[in-house]
Amino acid sequence: MPAATYTSAQLPRTSSARVVGIWAASVTVVGLTAVAVSAVIAQPSVVYNCPPDCGSPPAGIPVTTNPRFAAPSGDFSVAYPAQGTAYELTFADDGVTARHTAGDRGVMRLWGQPARGRSAKDVAVDITKTTYPNARTAYEIPNPMVGYQPGYGVVADIWPQDADANYRRLRVMLLVAVRNDLALVAGAVGPFREFGPTVGPGRPSGANLEIAQDLGRYVNSFMWRGDPPR
Repeated sequence: MPAATYTSAQLPRTSSARVVGIWAASVTVVGLTAVAVSAVIAQPSVVYNCPPDCGSPPAGIPVTTNPRFAAPSGDFSVAYPAQGTAYELTFADDGVTARHTAGDRGVMRLWGQPARGRSAKDVAVDITKTTYPNARTAYEIPNPMVGYQPGYGVVADIWPQDADANYRRLRVMLLVAVRNDLALVAGAVGPFREFGPTVGPGRPSGANLEIAQDLGRYVNSFMWRGDPPR
């Protein structure tokens, strides 16, 4: 090329401000699009008034580890101890009776019966008067729940006479909840044993009934007809 003076055209150049502006606009568009899509496909949060409406577990339906008794009428169901545990089981149309064969022994019963317009407390009082007419109330259970339904609970004591003409103290626990005029009842009776740091659950408790520790595993497994799995 002959020696001479040449003039070249100026190359196009994007300023830094324009690059930042384009990047910011792109990020904004993508973000707004993601928010819009999420708003369209997301389900609104369900608001529960708990109790009694406590909803379902957030991680899905839990694995069922115990068998369930279902009333022939389909009005309710309840979990009960599995075969092979320290219980002898008896079934009836209205529920399950489990006799504990270890430890202090005792009997646990999970059943349902018509409420006939009665409150949970009235049902519990009637059951106590019929089954244990000489029972002496120890205390009422605060804020009891049966099948996650607020109800009524009572702890009482009885002193039956054994074959040796000796009186021994037994503790009775009864929890009742009513819905759709159906009372679901969890009850237990067994020898009175004062709980302490080395006896019972290890934390303060006025239950003083060994089998009550097992009763607590099943009392909220009750389900009325139409309840969602839990």
